[in-house]
Amino acid sequence: MSGAPTRVFIARLAGTPLFDPIGDQVGRVRDVVVTLRAVGEEPRVLGLVVEVPGRRRIFLPMTRVTTIDSGQVITTGLVNMRRFQQRPAETLVLGEMLDRTVALVEDGAPVVVEDVGMEQQRNRDWTITRVFVRRPGKGLRRRGESLTVEWRDVAGFGVEEYGQGAANLLATFEKLNPPDLATVLHELSSKRRIEVAAALDDETLADVLEELPEDDQVEILNKLEEERAADVLEAMQPDDAADLLSELPHADAEKLLRLMEPDEAAPLRRLLAYSDDTAGGLMTTDPVVLPPDATVAEALARVRQPEISPALAAQVYVCRAPMETPTGRYIGVAHIQRLLREPPSALVSGVVDTGIEALRPEVPLGEVTHHLATYNLVAVPVVDENDHLLGAVTVDDVLDHLLPEDWRERDRATVGPEVTGGT
Repeated sequence: MSGAPTRVFIARLAGTPLFDPIGDQVGRVRDVVVTLRAVGEEPRVLGLVVEVPGRRRIFLPMTRVTTIDSGQVITTGLVNMRRFQQRPAETLVLGEMLDRTVALVEDGAPVVVEDVGMEQQRNRDWTITRVFVRRPGKGLRRRGESLTVEWRDVAGFGVEEYGQGAANLLATFEKLNPPDLATVLHELSSKRRIEVAAALDDETLADVLEELPEDDQVEILNKLEEERAADVLEAMQPDDAADLLSELPHADAEKLLRLMEPDEAAPLRRLLAYSDDTAGGLMTTDPVVLPPDATVAEALARVRQPEISPALAAQVYVCRAPMETPTGRYIGVAHIQRLLREPPSALVSGVVDTGIEALRPEVPLGEVTHHLATYNLVAVPVVDENDHLLGAVTVDDVLDHLLPEDWRERDRATVGPEVTGGT
């Protein structure tokens, strides 16, 4: 996060203006949303509650915050205007932590919370690391001593009340990557699986749903509130979200699409128009696309983004404007290995590979597989009859369709601590 200070004290963020990348004010920060974890573990910061014009409060994930500076917060510009609704596993810092009486672990002395500090970790997550507290004053006019302590040095924020419930499970889950977390979730009882899934934040749940069998996906999505389900679908990869929607009754899928932001729903509607065993049904509509006058440095910066899968990050698709799919005319592919060998100031147009044939969306799965194997590719572009880039098919999407439906059940390895499912 460029320009981010080492530590941010959250009470000072109240009322801070939020700007988009071009400098227009979007709203003002009103609170910070965190999720409490097991005793002694630092709470994870999920995002900001932002008040936009009309006194409407919305949720902005921390993944969409690019800068927290003195007197301002800057976002990527992608802001979901749906009204914020607090979920059971979420805590509001300003609304629920400040002015709360807690105890110092060292001696059990009561103190009042006046502020909390958050820091960005090496994995880019933000966590609550410090608590600014004040001891009770002695006498009518004397203020008590103030001090800043680490999160683990105070008790009484309520995480202990979870006991053996979801908090301990979630603390275990955070140590697992999405495929392993999906394995653990799949092995829970149906009731417990739904409870834990509902307590995950949108991005984590989206990642996990992409790794779960279709039956589990549908079960979880059907148990979520409709607006929450729409939020999770927006956080999923478009091809995975479209596959999930295709498993729902048409009326239910259409209702969720209408609840989504129009620019998020549009690619899903396009994908749903294709059979799921064709290039159009397999493709993602979010490949890395750049114009021919982009530099190698820009291309490498784009593929470094952690949310891009390794298969998609292996190549950049060079197209004429517009850059959103369906793009302008498709020119060719710039492979990451070639990009790494070029000076940062070079243009991608100078390293583009025009020899890889793009596929049409109606091409069947067998031909897609043959194409990837023949040319030793991990992804292949998909274009329409006018050479507009529609998306890209990656090898992992092809494998998902080639493997038997019960592949997750075969020779399942232990991926983490045993979890009791409950009933």
